[in-house]
Amino acid sequence: MTQKGLRRMGWIAFGLAAAALAAYGALQFAIGRNGPAVLDAVDRLTGGSRDVVLVHRAATGESPQQKVAVYRADGKGPARPVILFVHGGSWRMGNPDDYGFVARGLAPEGYVVVLAGYRLVPGGEYPAMLEDTASAVAWVRANIAHYGGDPDAIFLAGHSAGAYNAAQVALDPQWLERDGLNSSIIRGVIGLSGPYDFLPLDSDSTKAAFGGAAVLSATQPVNFARKDAPPMLLIQGESDTTVKPRNTVALAAAITRAGSKARSLFLPGADHNAPLLALASPWRSDRQVLDSINGFVSEVLAEQGSSPLKTSVPVQAEGR
Repeated sequence: MTQKGLRRMGWIAFGLAAAALAAYGALQFAIGRNGPAVLDAVDRLTGGSRDVVLVHRAATGESPQQKVAVYRADGKGPARPVILFVHGGSWRMGNPDDYGFVARGLAPEGYVVVLAGYRLVPGGEYPAMLEDTASAVAWVRANIAHYGGDPDAIFLAGHSAGAYNAAQVALDPQWLERDGLNSSIIRGVIGLSGPYDFLPLDSDSTKAAFGGAAVLSATQPVNFARKDAPPMLLIQGESDTTVKPRNTVALAAAITRAGSKARSLFLPGADHNAPLLALASPWRSDRQVLDSINGFVSEVLAEQGSSPLKTSVPVQAEGR
C-alpha cells in the first residue's frame, strides 16, 4: 500500500475510534440521566425480545407507583420459579416499566419474572417502600399461578435501594405479616449492590427516606439476621462507590453468624451498576452473574426439596 493509502487508512481508523468514543460518551450521559430506560432500549436493540412477553399488569395500591408487571418467556409450560425484582433509584426515582431488560435477561433462564414498583420519596418515606414491596409479594403469592409461576418458589431480588427493600422484607417478619403471610414463603433473596448497614445516615437520599424513622436501628437489614432467614446471594462490584461493599460483607457475615446461609460475589473492578448491567444485552454475554443466580436458585430449591418444574399452566400474553 502506498504512503498516501496508509495515511488514508489511518484517518479512517481515527475517525471510527472518535465516533465510537463519542457514542460511548453519549451512552454514558444518557445512562446518567435515566440509566434503566437507556439500558432497556439498548437491550431491545442488541438482544431483541428473546421471546419474552408481558403476560399481566396489576395495581397493588392506590398510587400509580404501586404496581407489578409479569413476564415470561413463552405462552405455556411447567410452573416456574418466580423472581420478584424491585428497582433501585435511591427510593426517590425509578419505574419498573423501564426494567424490561431484567425480564428479558432472566425469563429465558427458566423463571417467571415480576417487576415491582413502590411509592417514592416524597410520599414514600420509610416504611412505605417496605409496605409496598410486601404487598407485591402478597400479590405474587395469591396470583402468580395463573401466569405460569410457582407460588411456592418465590425469590425476592432487587438492585440498590430495591435490594434493601428485598432484604428487609425478607428478614423482618412484620412486613409480610401485615399481609397475612409468613416470611418463610420467600425461598431466597438476590441482592445486587444493596445497602444493608448504612447508619449513620450520611446522604441526602437516606436522610430523606429514613430520617423520620422513630428507631433508626430498626431500618437496617443487618440487625434482623436470624437462623431461619432465607438464603441470600449478595452480588456487588468491588469498586462500588455509591454503596460501599462493606454493606454486603456485613450482611453476609451477620446471616452466617445467625446460622443461615449467605453467599457473596464481588465483581473485580466493577462499579455500582455492573451487577445490573450484567442482566442486559450486550453485557450479559459475560454470564458470571446469571450463572451465579441460576446456581443459587437451583441449589436452594434442591436443598428445600423442590423441583423448578411443575404442572403445565397456559397463560395469555397482554400487549405492553
